[in-house]
Amino acid sequence: MTVHGEREVVPAAKKDEAAEALKAFTDAYNKADKAYDPALDAAYVTGALGAINQAGLKARQVNFPDGNPSHVPLELTDAKFTIPKKAGWPRWFVADADSNRDVDSGPQDNRWLLVFVRGGVDETWKAAYLTILAPDAIPVFKTDADGWGEPVAADSAALAVAPRSLSEDYASYMQSGKPETFKDGPHTSVWRADRKKEANLPGISTQHLDQPLDTDDFAPLGLATQDGSAFVFFSVRNFERQTAAKGLKLKVHPDVKALLTGEVKSTITKERVSSQAAVVPASGQVEIRGRLTGLTAATGS
Repeated sequence: MTVHGEREVVPAAKKDEAAEALKAFTDAYNKADKAYDPALDAAYVTGALGAINQAGLKARQVNFPDGNPSHVPLELTDAKFTIPKKAGWPRWFVADADSNRDVDSGPQDNRWLLVFVRGGVDETWKAAYLTILAPDAIPVFKTDADGWGEPVAADSAALAVAPRSLSEDYASYMQSGKPETFKDGPHTSVWRADRKKEANLPGISTQHLDQPLDTDDFAPLGLATQDGSAFVFFSVRNFERQTAAKGLKLKVHPDVKALLTGEVKSTITKERVSSQAAVVPASGQVEIRGRLTGLTAATGS
């Protein structure tokens, strides 16, 4: 029986349970990646990561029906867990692990931060967010005397921006540059500038639309940090519409074609899900530390 609305504040998971969840995810991820079969890890992903993972596997399954010819098993080692104490469901925690997807020293060394969520005692832990960061970009999380983390409420008034508002504010910012909530950087001002450059290329015009994505398994999740800020994971949805001038034909990448509905005559609309990891201070601007974006659908017309 799944119990909702408990009032007792308890750790979201036991530490050995968190380690088991990470291993179960990694095992399923590897099976799915080797076979290019989204069904093999569908039960272990959700939210933004789930949308990106499942669409990516679906596309590659079309293009590589015999599986992944370059499969190298993912290894996640040296795992550290920040498990918040909270009441009720959903419950969640953050895993911080080293991967074999990069060099283990120097500027190319990165860590994988995975956010696992579970909606009830009978449910499987699922990975909802992934961000890949250099070790020094990961903040120090606030913990109590027993080592448990502190969650940040979605409607917290103690921060410059409530986590609940981040998705809508970020979508608005990417559209207009307003509100001026976010620090300049690769995932804010630079991304907007890159879009502007691509807006009117010879023979092709490109329009972007961003929408908040912040309900259910796409809801923001945040941990308090030692310096009084919060580290928040949140999602948005992006649309990119390309229109070719008369007489020109749009090139369609095989991964896009695999997810395509309709026929590309003069226009293609690509839909993506983007997950962000942000430092939200008590006052001042929000810094987007990491972003993972993936194609989830495409429509031709």
